[in-house]
Amino acid sequence: MFFHLVNIDKSEPRIVQLNAPIKMIGVSVRTGMRTIYKDAAALGKKYRRIKDSGLIRNKKDPWAFVAVSRDFTEDNSRWEYLMGDVVTTLENVPPGLIAFEIPAQTYAVFTMRSKFGFLWGPTIGLTKKYIFTEWLPNSRYLADNRIVGDFEYHDERSLSRTPSIDLYVCVREKDGSQIDQVSPPWKR
Repeated sequence: MFFHLVNIDKSEPRIVQLNAPIKMIGVSVRTGMRTIYKDAAALGKKYRRIKDSGLIRNKKDPWAFVAVSRDFTEDNSRWEYLMGDVVTTLENVPPGLIAFEIPAQTYAVFTMRSKFGFLWGPTIGLTKKYIFTEWLPNSRYLADNRIVGDFEYHDERSLSRTPSIDLYVCVREKDGSQIDQVSPPWKR
């Protein structure tokens, strides 16, 4: 496939504490490892139609949109995948759309770059695989997907000549106590 064209940045991520939730209004689908690429593409088309219709009001300025993975099943085989515009308020959500707040928590932020737009799916997938199979096990952090597993933050940088997207992975510090780390689907 195209995986040999994908270059994963393995530099140390930024660790950030969001000081306020990120509000979004958009659409969602229930998905899993076997269907994520197909489901994400279909959801992206649905989101673009809604975005083009002007239904979503109170958009953040400057513009941004997020794609969020949350509400994982106990075995992490399925989750809810959301796409939507970042907004300033969650009032007046149009019928058929959903509102969600990405919590103000600690995140490891990985900046992804893709040479070609059609490679974003593999780039995101391989970056997540690297994070959960290499970076997290060797870091001082554990994945924390109790509310949000991760989210992509798209802004003006994702539209530039050399596009980039930030992937935020919710983490918490290892503290030596018995903590159940959630295994990503590709480790089962």
